[in-house]
Amino acid sequence: MNALQSVEPPSYNPPKPRQKQPPKPQTKRRTRSDRALAIEIAIKLIANSVVSIAALAALVRLLPYQFSQQAKLQEIRLEVNETEAEVNTLRSNFNRYFDPTQAKKVMQEQSPRLDPNQRRIVLMPHQ
Repeated sequence: MNALQSVEPPSYNPPKPRQKQPPKPQTKRRTRSDRALAIEIAIKLIANSVVSIAALAALVRLLPYQFSQQAKLQEIRLEVNETEAEVNTLRSNFNRYFDPTQAKKVMQEQSPRLDPNQRRIVLMPHQ
């Protein structure tokens, strides 16, 4: 019993090389990525459509305001042109009023008095 038993070295079983599994069909993975891509594109289209519709609605609301502003601007431009014409007339009159060579003529225009060298002529209809 106390006999020596033969000791066998432990057997070394190297790991078996894994057999390559047949490749899974790519269609499932591809289908999932295609679906995800399609969903992503659809979401982007919907988001862009919502933004576009909001922009168009804002433009539609702003158009009447823009037209009224254009009308006001046209009216103001007309008033500016009229005022410029009046200013030019007043400026030329101002220069004329203070021109010493025309002072006598201006006084005659603005006063009912006549120059002593002039006589008043009154035309009467012939009856």
